[in-house]
Amino acid sequence: MSSLEFGSIQAEVKGAMCPGKLKMTDSEILFKNEKTGKTEHLTASDIELANYQKFVGSFGIRIFMKNGSLHRYMGFTGEEEKIAKFFKENYKLDMLEKELSTKGWNWGTAHFNGAVLSFDVDRKTNFEIPLNLVSQCNTGKNEVTLEFHQNDAPVSLVEMRFHIPTTESAENDPVEAFHNNVMNKASVISVSGDAIAIFREIYCLTPRGRYDIKVFQTFFQLHGKTFDYKIPISTVLRLFLLPHKDNRQMFLLISLDPPIKQGQTRYHYLVFQFQMEEETQIELPFTDEEVKEKYGDKLTKELSGPVYEVLGKIMKAITSARLNGPGSFVGHSGTPAISCSFKATAGYLYPLEKGFIYIHKPPLHIRFEEVSSVNFARSGGSTRSFDFEVELKSGNVHTFSSIEKEEYGKLFDFISSKKIHVKNTGKDKNAYKENDFGDSDNENEPDAYLARVKAEAKERDEDDESDNSESTDEDFNPNEAESDVADEYDSNVQSTSDSDDSEGGGGGSDDSAKKKKKKKKEERREKKKKASSSTKSSGASKKSKAKNDDGRPKRPTTAFMMWMNATREDIKRDHPGLSVTEIAKKAGELWRDLDKDEKKEWESKSAKAKEEYNIAMEEFKASGRGGGGGSDDEKSKKRKVESSSSPSKKAPSMKGSGFKSKEYISGDDSSSNGDDDDNKKSKKPKKGSDDEAKKKSKKKSDSESGGSGDESGSD
Repeated sequence: MSSLEFGSIQAEVKGAMCPGKLKMTDSEILFKNEKTGKTEHLTASDIELANYQKFVGSFGIRIFMKNGSLHRYMGFTGEEEKIAKFFKENYKLDMLEKELSTKGWNWGTAHFNGAVLSFDVDRKTNFEIPLNLVSQCNTGKNEVTLEFHQNDAPVSLVEMRFHIPTTESAENDPVEAFHNNVMNKASVISVSGDAIAIFREIYCLTPRGRYDIKVFQTFFQLHGKTFDYKIPISTVLRLFLLPHKDNRQMFLLISLDPPIKQGQTRYHYLVFQFQMEEETQIELPFTDEEVKEKYGDKLTKELSGPVYEVLGKIMKAITSARLNGPGSFVGHSGTPAISCSFKATAGYLYPLEKGFIYIHKPPLHIRFEEVSSVNFARSGGSTRSFDFEVELKSGNVHTFSSIEKEEYGKLFDFISSKKIHVKNTGKDKNAYKENDFGDSDNENEPDAYLARVKAEAKERDEDDESDNSESTDEDFNPNEAESDVADEYDSNVQSTSDSDDSEGGGGGSDDSAKKKKKKKKEERREKKKKASSSTKSSGASKKSKAKNDDGRPKRPTTAFMMWMNATREDIKRDHPGLSVTEIAKKAGELWRDLDKDEKKEWESKSAKAKEEYNIAMEEFKASGRGGGGGSDDEKSKKRKVESSSSPSKKAPSMKGSGFKSKEYISGDDSSSNGDDDDNKKSKKPKKGSDDEAKKKSKKKSDSESGGSGDESGSD
């Protein structure tokens, strides 16, 4: 057996169990953390002891190193003999079982073995504590308190207390001895001694503020006006030094695991911003020999240059992490940064050699090995920008929106060079540039995204129609000949003129006029109710009413839509539970993978339908239907002329000739005669008493004789 590989294995990292993959070779043991992407190496020659421990439903491996550190892995099932044989053949180690105490007692014996504190009950291990997880150790009268480094788990061990009884015969204080053994191997953060370097008033984007950065041997400190952070060097995962898009600033990004906490907020990334012209000069508090011994060629005693460069060098030397810079990607602006928005906040996306970095709110690092696929999509219907969607293997999707369309070609080439799967590869990579993001004249070209948008719009229309069918607007009916506006203001309204004349001539009471108006309104409401009920019974929607059905031929669908309509039921059957939009998306993927011969069949059907549509459209225009067969401009002009000449649809002005008050009539005899003649023709006999009829006939005879003075006198 040259090597063994195991998936779904968990390793203890800073007190938390982290999933990953384990690989055993003849020279080393490797564990790759799925969450951070960091690989841990255990050299075979450094392994001192190996045991396996039983857990519920599985067993784990306990590996003790020669330097005193302890590594534990769990999640193995039924492979004890295979692993024991591998350790025997390759590492020359016998793998024995490490028995654990199950009594649950809290009284036992503490043993210090290298960098591990073991608590035993009845000569069996109850629990073990790697001392490099201890951040602080305090003593009391008869007790010792251990404080632990924070991890990224939602629930973690923070503190543990040991009660140590004292005896008079003991030469040394057992509490002090216990404390010294812990402190010798613990990674305690204490601000004792001089800092290696200090940087004043550095602007930090995350967490926001200005901080003094003090770099020590085992940790670095961020000291601000409100908050103070002590960050162990062992928690630094990666370093990134990236230029701003304006080429006048630089970003230094530090990835942390576990993150620092501010209240309930966790910061997995520190983002510092520097001006390029700011420079500094630092002298390290070591001799040349000490600098060479500790850091080799990474640092010199005196460092000078831009602030970001000096800080980057020191952090790289202290953490032994690689300082990552921009990759080979250069965008449309000539910089490696792409302007975009993420979660409604503007920032910059950097395509690197092994992943993507987004700065800055919130900062995000996506490794290529986490990416399942990417997708280029339209940005809210705009043709000037597009969205870049990154789907992870975990199922999460990160969307970077409002990217300028000029960046599309170079970003597509970069993704292709990294061999990352692109969902919508059915479209030409230059389609976005040449046709304004896919607005092509080629109707036979499939577009799954467009089909999805159409399906969503169809869903919304159906919802609107169902809502509107339940509640009809009774105050508005475009097909009704009469309206309240016409009754009140039109000059040729008969009922209103009669009532006005009767009131002006002293005939008829106000109550009778009000009753008549009320009666007419009730009749109008009944007509509207009948019209709405007939509309509901016929099943016609508002949308179909508003549409002008003049016999115009229907525009043919594309080949893709024909194929999708024919295979929609098959897709539903093969993929149950999909929504309308998901069906359209799935259809786009299936069409993209469809055979060329099958596509040709549907494309020919679409071309034939289009030819038939063109012929039918020519016949329709020649027949003169739908507005006389003229052009659209001529039809619109004709409609404008007809609407302007129709007196019933235009409300007359109070200053025009269509309406004249009684005062104006009494002052102008000629106009009053003409208007009264018109009123004679338009008036109808009105039902009422004989007295009212006599008064009307008297009024007419007075107006015919031209006696305006009589009218004014009667008034």
